[in-house]
Amino acid sequence: MLVYNSQTHRKQELEPIESGKIRMYVCGPTVYDQIHIGNARTFLSFDVIRRYLMFKGYEVTFAQNLTDVDDKIINRANEQGRSAAEVAEEYSDKFIEQMHRFGILDPDIRPRATREIEAMQEMISLLVEQGNAYPVPSGDVYFSVRSDKAYGVLSGRDLDQLRAGERVEVNDEKRDPFDFALWKAAKPGEPSWPSPWGDGRPGWHTECCAMIHRYLGTPIDIHGGGADLVFPHHENETAQAMCAWHAPLANVWMHTGMLQINEEKMSKSLGNFYTLKEVLDRYPANVVRILMLQTHYRAPLDFSFDRLDGASSSLERLVGCVKNLRWAADAAPQDGHLTDADRALSNAINEAERGFTAAMDDDFNTAGGMAAIFGLVSAANKYLAEAAGTIETSVSLRSADCIMELCGVLGIDLSKDTKQSELPMELVSLAAERAQYEGDDPEEAAQALLAARQEARSNRDWGTADAIRDGIAALGLLVEDTAAGARLRRK
Repeated sequence: MLVYNSQTHRKQELEPIESGKIRMYVCGPTVYDQIHIGNARTFLSFDVIRRYLMFKGYEVTFAQNLTDVDDKIINRANEQGRSAAEVAEEYSDKFIEQMHRFGILDPDIRPRATREIEAMQEMISLLVEQGNAYPVPSGDVYFSVRSDKAYGVLSGRDLDQLRAGERVEVNDEKRDPFDFALWKAAKPGEPSWPSPWGDGRPGWHTECCAMIHRYLGTPIDIHGGGADLVFPHHENETAQAMCAWHAPLANVWMHTGMLQINEEKMSKSLGNFYTLKEVLDRYPANVVRILMLQTHYRAPLDFSFDRLDGASSSLERLVGCVKNLRWAADAAPQDGHLTDADRALSNAINEAERGFTAAMDDDFNTAGGMAAIFGLVSAANKYLAEAAGTIETSVSLRSADCIMELCGVLGIDLSKDTKQSELPMELVSLAAERAQYEGDDPEEAAQALLAARQEARSNRDWGTADAIRDGIAALGLLVEDTAAGARLRRK
């Protein structure tokens, strides 16, 4: 399995530190507001990476933090006349809620910065003792960037080529303008904790490094985040780890590409800023996943509502194909005789599995993985149209199961969309009444419902359409959707 390492700028074979096990950390959100869809793209990407590693048989230990003390949280609390703890608790809960809506698996470990102060102070003390950090009279503690001879190893930045004051904060107490705060002295009205250097709170770059070391040990196999975190956040993290414990923080660094809206940078000033909640309120999670997974995780992602509509159509293709395969299997003979069409579909299943694995083994190429799935969908639809009354149950069900499984590896859960719906009572009554008419029969009753089903499908009311189909099935008939339209067949 090849993985692109942001530090080496090349793909390399994934070689776990401990055979069969992966320790993985992804930087979580600063909880002061609803997360935006750019954040969501990163969390989705690493959710799929985690799922695929598990699919391949690895035992994955996945950790993701919540930054619940930060300037942004404090500023939001002051704006609202609340405590920073209240703001952090509210948006921590909202973040977890949206992750569940989006189908993101819970991390195995979810440390919160405010509960890990002791671990951070231990790391800072170690750095001070070794000469890699220094306290100043104000009560701040700074990391001495130039004490790390390898600083810049991740981002490729050369400190001597950067101009002080442009990209770093200039502070008279710092020995070097590039030094960054490990501990910030308390200010009136801000949350603080006692420490050897006076009351204060941790710096942002300090949090993840200390929590990774405590819960996963160092180095870990994979550290992930958005491309915007490479410098200075991840560069500062790995510098602290190397100086504190004389080992890299991670063997592989992975970063997701940035998200754009209609080929423009997402910005509140441009009026194109969307939270994940806003998007999920309009589109199902599966649709948003399909859109995002059509682009490789390292590439920029162009997000638009037109593209979401296209992804919605793709989801309908997946759902419709699985349902048709299962309906056909229900009505198929059980003789086990394979025709040329059956063998062709079996080959297509095998090819989809090979293609999916080959794509995902190549740096988690979800676009290639989805192409393999939709290749099977095309083959299955051709099979359904051409095999008609000679459908073989096992082949039809195997292809449906394959589509479901491969989608599931990507976190696209089709189980809810493909389960049978209950027929509304008014439609049950209609079918019963029509069947009782003198001279009428179940097929005539079903024809009356078939028109209603087509109307529901035209209106994209899939729940009602499915319910009508199930009512027709209760009359002993099977609906077959073909290129020429829907038709009925006795079970």
